[in-house]
Amino acid sequence: MTRRLYLIAVGPAKIYNRGMPLSDPPTMKTLTAGGGEVTALENDTHALQIEAIPRGYAVAQLDDYHHLARRDLKWRPPLHLRLQARTSIREPSGTLGFGFWNDPFSLSMGLAGTARRVPASPQTLWFFYGSPPNDMALAPPVPGHGWKAAVLRAASIPAWVLAPAALAAFCAARIPLIRRLVMKAAIGTVRADEALIDVSLSDFHQYELVWQRDAVQFLVDGRLILESSVTPRAPLGFVAWIDNQYAVASPEGGFRFGVIPTDQPQTLLISDLRIDGELLTLAPAGDA
Repeated sequence: MTRRLYLIAVGPAKIYNRGMPLSDPPTMKTLTAGGGEVTALENDTHALQIEAIPRGYAVAQLDDYHHLARRDLKWRPPLHLRLQARTSIREPSGTLGFGFWNDPFSLSMGLAGTARRVPASPQTLWFFYGSPPNDMALAPPVPGHGWKAAVLRAASIPAWVLAPAALAAFCAARIPLIRRLVMKAAIGTVRADEALIDVSLSDFHQYELVWQRDAVQFLVDGRLILESSVTPRAPLGFVAWIDNQYAVASPEGGFRFGVIPTDQPQTLLISDLRIDGELLTLAPAGDA
């Protein structure tokens, strides 16, 4: 079995296999809004920053999927993600994280260079942070906000069924008398495992994610945080981001989404990003 080495930078990738170029390389791209910015720094580090924003949505994102159809996403098990990361402040407002997902909630018709896609059942495998009022307690007793290792596998539902069903559930969850029943039914369609991470976001730590066909492991500084038999459905795309949004999906709160005003810039720094799999090795720019 051939082992390939992929060297990734923001923009077109350089590809090597024992010194020979390979076809169809993964390509890391940026996606920003509301003044968000992704900057390549020294020592294979990328800074994802959003400015103070009193209203509206802001995001700084690095990914390899928003220009692809879901069927063309790059990543399948077995693989091993490793990187170092920290934030500029201890408790950012909004969400941030890094790992893999299928971008399930977008309804894109090719705008801004994105691929055409409709909503899909969510599949996620990532390190995820959400500040209050985020409340997505998908694996009780783990709370609905905080710094977590998280994996989610939703039931496979055709898009033509999923879209109207999701709209109906969203509307029904706004009715207090049936909210709890509707939300429990909706949450019951997913399998999820989560664990809180007890390290400071604002200090550099090494994060690792191991995705096997029948299990996943999350490690921080070499320490096992979460091991689970819940595995997402492949293929998935890589994403790292920081934004100022929140989401609520709970029996008490129903479904709600919104943005959080921020009073200072907040940055996610990512360094030494590597994804090692049976077939692929993803290394940061400059690591020849």
